[in-house]
Amino acid sequence: MFELTSQTAIVTGSATGIGEAIAHRLGRAGAVVAVADLNLEGAEAVAKAIGNGAFGVQMDVTNRESVEAAVAHVIVKTGRLDILVNNAGIGGKAAPLWEQTDEDWRKIIAVNMDSIFFCCRAVIQQMRLQGYGRIVSIASIAGKEGNPNMTGYSATKAAVIGFTKSLAKEVATEGITVNAVSPAVIRTKILEQLTEAQVEYMTARIPMRRTGTPEEIAAVVHFLASPDSSFVTGQTYDASGGRATY
Repeated sequence: MFELTSQTAIVTGSATGIGEAIAHRLGRAGAVVAVADLNLEGAEAVAKAIGNGAFGVQMDVTNRESVEAAVAHVIVKTGRLDILVNNAGIGGKAAPLWEQTDEDWRKIIAVNMDSIFFCCRAVIQQMRLQGYGRIVSIASIAGKEGNPNMTGYSATKAAVIGFTKSLAKEVATEGITVNAVSPAVIRTKILEQLTEAQVEYMTARIPMRRTGTPEEIAAVVHFLASPDSSFVTGQTYDASGGRATY
């Protein structure tokens, strides 16, 4: 089930954390994975660990030229592009609104939202030519409920959900599905950007009373990235240990 043999996947921000787990999962399912990250050395190390033809590619998701060049390289190298996982993201500065600067705001918009626009636009024509594609973006439960002292993060993740629903409708008849996954707090390096009090606040709101693992998110992404999700589009799948209410 969820076989991906002969398919090509790009996973952004996949040198570490959730992205790394997703890249490994898709590679085990048979996909040739382009491990895309600003850190090329880290991306190449992950690709080597995955095997199955995986390769690293440098990508600055906040820069249109970098994104387009990386996507073009992947298509030339493999001859196709079936899966895009928009995973790259940051937590941003943990502080109330009145302590946020213009720079804080612009940075999180660039990494968490501009990247989705650049990456989806860069791959969509190839997927339309193929008559097939799977786009999965990593949102967050914060995009549904909002977390205090994380206005930028919550706003950008809400935007990811809205963008997903809109793009899904644009290509719904072309064999392309577009979905999102909304994790609750996952124990990755991104938590190092937050205070322990914030992590405790988010964990306390999870009925399972624990953080999730990158591998648990990768399992949901795997389904949405597979041919088996053919009648699922424009959806946001929660992986929140029971926290989500809608």
